[in-house]
Amino acid sequence: MVWYNYLYGEERLLRKKEKIKWKVRHNAGQLNLYVISLSHGDSNLLEIISTVELMQKYYPKEHMFIVGLARGYEQACALAGRIVMEVYEETGGFDVKSYLKKRHLAGNGRVSLCP
Repeated sequence: MVWYNYLYGEERLLRKKEKIKWKVRHNAGQLNLYVISLSHGDSNLLEIISTVELMQKYYPKEHMFIVGLARGYEQACALAGRIVMEVYEETGGFDVKSYLKKRHLAGNGRVSLCP
């Protein structure tokens, strides 16, 4: 499981992000909390997943790339829309995966976005 360097979400959730990450990794219950991850398939841009669903023993978490946290499903939908709109405004397209991964790697010092 990879967590995006510039995680999206409400400020109050992001202040607790390390605790939330620990709970997600260790299958600790967090009611009404959703993660937004990059989609594994080509037909979707993002996936909204309840942390309760992530608690399932055999849920395939190892290849997840989590980009956002939200309290409640409606806020998760709004946040996913905000992420897609940001990508569109920055690039003029909807290649969310490439944009966020490139930005993530640049935050690690591995890739430079500037020529």
